[in-house]
Amino acid sequence: MALDNKYGKLYLIPTTLGDVEPLEVLPLSIKRIIENLDFYIVENEKTSRRFIKRISPKKSQPGLKIQTLNKYTQPEEIPTFITPCLNGYDVGIISEAGCPGVADPGADVAAVAHDKGIEVVPLIGPSSILLALMASGMNGQSFAFNGYLPIDKTEKKKALKALEKRSKDLNQSQIFMETPYRNDKLLADITSILAGNTKLCVASDITLPSQFIKTQAISQWKGAKVDLHKRPTIFILHAQ
Repeated sequence: MALDNKYGKLYLIPTTLGDVEPLEVLPLSIKRIIENLDFYIVENEKTSRRFIKRISPKKSQPGLKIQTLNKYTQPEEIPTFITPCLNGYDVGIISEAGCPGVADPGADVAAVAHDKGIEVVPLIGPSSILLALMASGMNGQSFAFNGYLPIDKTEKKKALKALEKRSKDLNQSQIFMETPYRNDKLLADITSILAGNTKLCVASDITLPSQFIKTQAISQWKGAKVDLHKRPTIFILHAQ
């Protein structure tokens, strides 16, 4: 479907990756867009309002029209979120951290917008996945993001071994993540399951003052004293 110039645009608005001054990691264009938008689709209304206020303190909060998109949202509700675009108003999507649409339900809204002929505009901001890969020293020419690994111990072991084999067969870096409170357990599982010469990058609290990014062999990670508990972390492995 061709883009309709009478429609509003759908802006994908990045947020910070943690508690840091927004304009230290976001361009001024984000501030300009937010100051011109009143319609938003967000994961969490409270934190998104706080983010908007930090970016634009003088913006009227009562005037904001916010729809919530999360794991409880029914699929049939999603098309209604972009109704303002069909009526000529611009709409912004804000996720809880980083870039909307990447490991994020905002992708479902973007898909509907494309189907309706609405222009989708990605804005510049921090992506923990890309920043971790940039700093890892691993293969930035061929990589795959695998999201969350299985929670079940047996299934997790199978998944890790499969990622290690794929990495070796394709010379491809494998990126994945975990719920922050299970990070330490995942690191312990990784070091007990994968080959000693497989490389692992652990990237935590990216862009924050407590940032930790380190790449070394699994054999070197064994017994390492690093606390990842409740710290947003990206893991990248590359088999030798």
